[in-house]
Amino acid sequence: MTADEPRLTHINEAGEAHMVDVSAKPRTAREALARGAVAMAPETLALCLSGQAKKGDVFATARIAGIMAAKRTHELIPLCHPLNLTKIEVEISPDPSLPGLRVAARAKVVGETGVEMEALTAVSVACLTIYDMLKAADRAMRIEGVVLAEKTGGKSGDYFRE
Repeated sequence: MTADEPRLTHINEAGEAHMVDVSAKPRTAREALARGAVAMAPETLALCLSGQAKKGDVFATARIAGIMAAKRTHELIPLCHPLNLTKIEVEISPDPSLPGLRVAARAKVVGETGVEMEALTAVSVACLTIYDMLKAADRAMRIEGVVLAEKTGGKSGDYFRE
């Protein structure tokens, strides 16, 4: 490996996984935005929008699930640092052209490491919750397109998906 080749930070010289020591890194403002979607039958989307899903309010439940998941990312993903999140926002919007629901999660922190995994976890769990809330009506739903849309702050700089 040359000096300008990317290096996996969680793997040491012996090839063993370990948690990265971020204690020497400066605390900076960091932010990440992740996106995903749950594609479903038009009738399932209509049921969701009507507020008549058997398990209750799909939007509120999925939003809370995403927020809770972001706060517990370090318990779910090995080697993630526990973060003192300053903001986690989950937005869910209907998209009749999908048809389905689009989910976006924005995570913020002032710290030594980024919040990409928290945003991605929030989207993933919100999508899983939507599936769970509506599966009685549509088991053919698909969770798709979960991506990091953007991230700012930190040594690696900013990233914006094209």
